[in-house]
Amino acid sequence: MTTHSRPQDETQPGGSGWVVPEACDGLRLDVALSKLWPSCSRTRAKLLIETGSIQVQGALETQPRHPVRVGDIIRLVELAVAAPLALEPAAAPLTVLYEDDFLVVIDKPAGLMAHPSGPARGASVSELARRQFGELPALQGEDRPGIVHRLDQGTSGVMVLAKQQQALAHLMEQFAQRTVVKTYLALTWGEPRFDTGWIEVPLERMAAGSLRQVAAAPGRGRAATTYYEVRERLRIAALVECHPKTGRTHQIRAHLASIGHPLLGDSLYKKRGTHPRRHFEGAPALERQALHASRLVFAHPQTGVELDLSAPLPSDMAELLGWLRRQVAGGAQGLAEPT
Repeated sequence: MTTHSRPQDETQPGGSGWVVPEACDGLRLDVALSKLWPSCSRTRAKLLIETGSIQVQGALETQPRHPVRVGDIIRLVELAVAAPLALEPAAAPLTVLYEDDFLVVIDKPAGLMAHPSGPARGASVSELARRQFGELPALQGEDRPGIVHRLDQGTSGVMVLAKQQQALAHLMEQFAQRTVVKTYLALTWGEPRFDTGWIEVPLERMAAGSLRQVAAAPGRGRAATTYYEVRERLRIAALVECHPKTGRTHQIRAHLASIGHPLLGDSLYKKRGTHPRRHFEGAPALERQALHASRLVFAHPQTGVELDLSAPLPSDMAELLGWLRRQVAGGAQGLAEPT
């Protein structure tokens, strides 16, 4: 019976590779790889292949459907790293919530892009991460080293980055399979009618070239589901905890707007007839949407141990929340929406 070898160390790129046995003769490359590498699912194998991380017989193979033959040697190629990126020398270091050899979890500040987008350069999480943590894998493009998932520029909170290629593929798969538990805190215009609820509204772009997502017409758009809980009622505002079950662009912002409760400070989904920066007379200013990724729960890509990371509410949202609480506690009569 033909046997197969495994890499010297599954946790690192390289190694001796796998020799295809008779039992895998003629199988698709992604199927064969998932069989020869027990800890690698077919979804993860497909991602590794398509991103140029797998060699067959010494040649790079990017087609998951490529058939393998008895005796073929499959190898995981060396870690791909991003090309150097320009960086503003005065940029502040990222706040680390957790770090090991495989990944790092940060508390992203509001106003910082996840990665450069279009002609815009400036500082971004990807650029700062390269500077702070060294070379990082770039499966989604050389300008996105370490990036597993995105947070909008105006959203703060927990964000995970990968330090190794296999870790990046594994973490991306968890997000794709929707096994990651995501918790956000939001300050909304008005109080939702129900204490808890599901928003199941398919989303689509409002128009070609537009960033705004809107409720899709019947039979169109991408399925999107958000569960919410009202944590605190503040008369004409509310502190709402959101759990997106899908990961669509602007999902929480668009979903809350769809039920008549857009985020405070959100200039793209602002409440009709209001100024996005002037919420209430005398209230602290908020220069971005009031959305914070407060908690992320996922499996460690190497050990499988559950990681549960949280980031405290940032000062701008905390100050506005405190002001709203004081108005309610003081029984303010003039607390009303600006017109």
